[in-house]
Amino acid sequence: MNLLHRTARSQSSHALALRIRNKLDEIARRHHANLKLIEVPPGPPVLSTLVAEVSGAPYLSWNELIQAAATVEQAMAQEEGVVDVDTSAESRQRERYFRVDRNKAALNGISTEDIAQTLRMALSGTEVGTVHIPSEQNELALLFRLPREERSDTALLKRITLKGRDGQMVQLGELGRFEEQTTDLTIHHKNHERVVYVTGEMAGRGPAYAVLNLQKHFKENPLPAGVNLNWSGEGEWKITLDVFRDLGIAFGVALLMIYILLVYETGSYQLPGIIMLSIPLTLIGIMPGFWLLNLLTGKTIGGYANPIFFTATAMIGMIALGGIVVRNGIILIEFIKNRAAEGLALHEAVYEAGAVRMRPILLTAGTTLLGAWPITMDPIFSGLAWALIFGLFMSTAFTLIVIPLTYCLVYAKKAP
Repeated sequence: MNLLHRTARSQSSHALALRIRNKLDEIARRHHANLKLIEVPPGPPVLSTLVAEVSGAPYLSWNELIQAAATVEQAMAQEEGVVDVDTSAESRQRERYFRVDRNKAALNGISTEDIAQTLRMALSGTEVGTVHIPSEQNELALLFRLPREERSDTALLKRITLKGRDGQMVQLGELGRFEEQTTDLTIHHKNHERVVYVTGEMAGRGPAYAVLNLQKHFKENPLPAGVNLNWSGEGEWKITLDVFRDLGIAFGVALLMIYILLVYETGSYQLPGIIMLSIPLTLIGIMPGFWLLNLLTGKTIGGYANPIFFTATAMIGMIALGGIVVRNGIILIEFIKNRAAEGLALHEAVYEAGAVRMRPILLTAGTTLLGAWPITMDPIFSGLAWALIFGLFMSTAFTLIVIPLTYCLVYAKKAP
């Protein structure tokens, strides 16, 4: 489904998907259909948002793996927020083959290729032209084939006539017979092991919560012996873990580099720690900020919550804040040291630093907040913008109090 431009509609594509999900599910259940609503993923392509890989020891049969996958499917379907649950296991299908009687076909002057082409036209259809509709971007193909009820009945297919060598019309049933057989099942493999994929999507809830609950469920209710259950395969869970792990390492490296630069600049091992106190203060704003944002602005669409999650982009915003908020601490400490060097008492220097530097600090923080505000409209980078806004807001407020107070406590005894 291609939506109108976002300026021509009041809801995002994800909100529209939540809005129509229950109504489409009702139609699917009424027709015994398997329905999935697939949205363009904001990150790397995956098999599905939630993917459980059910594999097993070589002595287990394929049916035993399918039964174990059915148990996982049932547990996923009962988990809150998990929708569109399905497995890669196939049901046995019946196929019909038309076996040509070559002697009869040769007597009538009809080749096997003519029979195959006629059946292909009747069943799959042949494109005979296109129609150009002004309101459609692509042309519409015209297919010539039998209606579904006729091409699904072998008795009716036998009545299809072909022209023989002498112009006589010969029914298809006189040139061979239809045979029915069961198709082979597709057995998926990964790393040379048989595997059944159990997939699911999320609606109104983060996938991490569902995976953690399901892991706890199967730890308390294990699958049969020999069956392995892996959640960090083809879904978003492994990507989430890898991304946050890598970003956490990057955050640690960034903090170390900031500390080294401050030690080089200040010539002290203690002072950089005081300056960097503003970095953990950002967490006081970011985590409660997302909770408060969803509490005040969170909407329920189609019976599903539509929250703003702390995503990888929000983690990037938190890392970026590390360098932004340190600047405020440097401005305060530098002013205090300069005034103290001029002979002003430490407490007086701290009071004056707060009075003099408060306005430029608030102005620079305010411009950063306003600059991040337009990004909140973006569905992918909104987490980054909200992390910057909440973290900078709370960090700036606490920096003006905590850093000068900590500096006083540490250096009060050293002051003359």
